Amino acid sequence: MRKRLWWLAGLTGAVVLSLGIPTGASEDVSGMLQRQTQEMADAIATGSVAVWDRYLGESVAYTTEEGTVLNRAQMLAQTKPLPAGVSGNIKVTDFKVAVHGPVAIATYVDDEHETYHGHALHCQYRNTDTWMKTPAGWRLIAGQVLALRADPPALRLDLRRLGEYAGRYSLAPGITYEIRLTPGGLAGQQTGRQAEVLRAEAPDVLFVPGKPRYRKVFLRAPSGRIAGFVERREAWDLPWTRLP
Repeated sequence: MRKRLWWLAGLTGAVVLSLGIPTGASEDVSGMLQRQTQEMADAIATGSVAVWDRYLGESVAYTTEEGTVLNRAQMLAQTKPLPAGVSGNIKVTDFKVAVHGPVAIATYVDDEHETYHGHALHCQYRNTDTWMKTPAGWRLIAGQVLALRADPPALRLDLRRLGEYAGRYSLAPGITYEIRLTPGGLAGQQTGRQAEVLRAEAPDVLFVPGKPRYRKVFLRAPSGRIAGFVERREAWDLPWTRLP
């Protein structure tokens, strides 16, 4: 149910009702939007449909972290209280607003802490919401949420295992990636680029700190010797073949 919690956080982000505040008063609008955004985030766990129903624009288009675009009816239909055994809270942070006449663009981070059947989870999401001032007040007309990724925990492997990955790998003629065993662990370097630290997420799975979207998944021949790796970018793989 964690995904439901975050997308609800996104759809409620920066939801506001303007009560006579001049459009040009950007500081007042910013403060109001932040207060209302936090209020709406606090109401997520209860699944208060009426709150969201009040502030969503009729033609709102909201892109979830999974890339699904939801309309108003879909957003409201999926707004439900968290199930038994699941609780959480979201704090709106790094809130910024740019006001352009009757339109306001808010960017912020939802800092989510959740307890899932006794287990603590922590996630963060970057939201960008577009609001329009209407006769009835500010209404959400578009939004998008992105999950902020973090490096996975690094696994300590012995030097013998780390040494198995050392070698040169080829993607295409003239493009190679060399992995070296150093006193501090593994380092890798692609042709024409700076060297980078490599850490193990699991046996035969390496990552570069600061690049959590990518993994190097190693492939072994029937003999057990490493034959290459695929550089996994989300769901896409680039194959690298080990050179003699």
